[in-house]
Amino acid sequence: MSQFNGPGIKSVISRLLSLFLFFAFVAGMRSVQAEEEARPNILFLFADDQRPDTIGALGNPVIQTPNLDRLVKQGTCMTRASCAYPICFASRTEILTGCTGFRNKVFLSNRDADLSLPTLPAVLNKAGYRSYWVGKWHMAGHPVSRGFTESLGLFAAGKRPKEPQFDSRGRIVTGYVGWMFQTDDGKLMPELGVGLTPNISHRFADYAIELLKRKSDKPFFLYVNFTAPHDPLLTPPNWGDVYDWHRMKVPENFLPRHPFDHGNFYGRDEKLLPWPRTKEDIKKDLATYYAVISHLDEQVGRILDTLEETGQAENTIVVYSSDHGLALGSHGLMGKQNMYEHTINVPLIFRGPGILRGKKSGAQCYLRDLFPTFCDFAQAPKPESLQSRSLLKILKGQTDEVYPFIVGYFKHAQRMIRTDRWKLIQYPQVKKTQLFDLKNDPYELVNLADEPDYSPIKQKLNRQLTTWLREHQDPLQQ
Repeated sequence: MSQFNGPGIKSVISRLLSLFLFFAFVAGMRSVQAEEEARPNILFLFADDQRPDTIGALGNPVIQTPNLDRLVKQGTCMTRASCAYPICFASRTEILTGCTGFRNKVFLSNRDADLSLPTLPAVLNKAGYRSYWVGKWHMAGHPVSRGFTESLGLFAAGKRPKEPQFDSRGRIVTGYVGWMFQTDDGKLMPELGVGLTPNISHRFADYAIELLKRKSDKPFFLYVNFTAPHDPLLTPPNWGDVYDWHRMKVPENFLPRHPFDHGNFYGRDEKLLPWPRTKEDIKKDLATYYAVISHLDEQVGRILDTLEETGQAENTIVVYSSDHGLALGSHGLMGKQNMYEHTINVPLIFRGPGILRGKKSGAQCYLRDLFPTFCDFAQAPKPESLQSRSLLKILKGQTDEVYPFIVGYFKHAQRMIRTDRWKLIQYPQVKKTQLFDLKNDPYELVNLADEPDYSPIKQKLNRQLTTWLREHQDPLQQ
């Protein structure tokens, strides 16, 4: 028996143990690799000021959006998605933090943002993703300081030009004045243009395509922020003659003037056209607005084609949305600082593995719900700070409701609650209230707030809204 106890058997056992550990290590690596491959890439395409009724496949017979149409047909569209706080920096910060404007502190000013909250890219990075930013940055800090691995084609505030710029109709530009492409460390690139340029959406797509063509052993989260179709409205290449303004129709709820000061009556957006609004002015702006969206749609097509060409389409979740809508003549307004459906609603489309195809969901939700939804896609733990809910069960057809109602807010001037049928808007500063029956009055033309028959509905909505605002620490309720 002693012949089996010598150094030979110890050597064999040692080698077998080494082989076992080696194969266990290889199996573990393959398991990790398989998990990485199973988790999808996330491509988030984000427009700026796009009304929810400007996509052909969602019922607009005039606008040409073949690439957004194919996303609608190949995926799930949330037809009652809301931005909650309809202004650029506030809406975007809600997505970045997954929190209300009250919690993330952008309620009154972007400069007051709470930079300590966990951010979406930081959470995804920790879960093994690489996160990239392209395009407009309109939040506190910079992309790399808020969790992104890298930005390419970063577009942010720069230096004001010495000479005024003009839009397609000869008006002095008041939006994106002095904005420029720049690097992560703040180096400005004025040679690429100052402010918005007619072909800027093409540049953003170029940068996104460059990132999509990179090789990486990790899944990616690519957040592409277009400036279209925000003003100044500049006619994009090859789209100048497509939309004849004479044949454009003004919105169903067009008014020459809003009936009262809604809280932004004299803001920059409302100064884009004189009061009263004329149908001719609105039609001309709509023609250019549609052209800018169609040009944006072309760039979306280029990006989607690159996903196909690089073999990444089958393992990539594509999401398309906008930070809010826009009035553009509806209710006599021009800007986005309002609680009407044309503004509070946003396009929101999902396409990719595991997502139902050709589905339209009327479930109410917020843009900030994208944070936990993306976490579910990435199998990433959700921070406790979130004030949002995942939409994954909607996208898989496992439920048809996220919230019984949603709430909107704009500074101290507006508060809103919307159920499946009813919408109540409060204007605390001017002490006015609106109540709309969205089922029978989808364009919000008939205010029922002072009708005795609707008093019980008004009182119930007021109670629900007040309770929600108190729970979420609205300064007006403290």
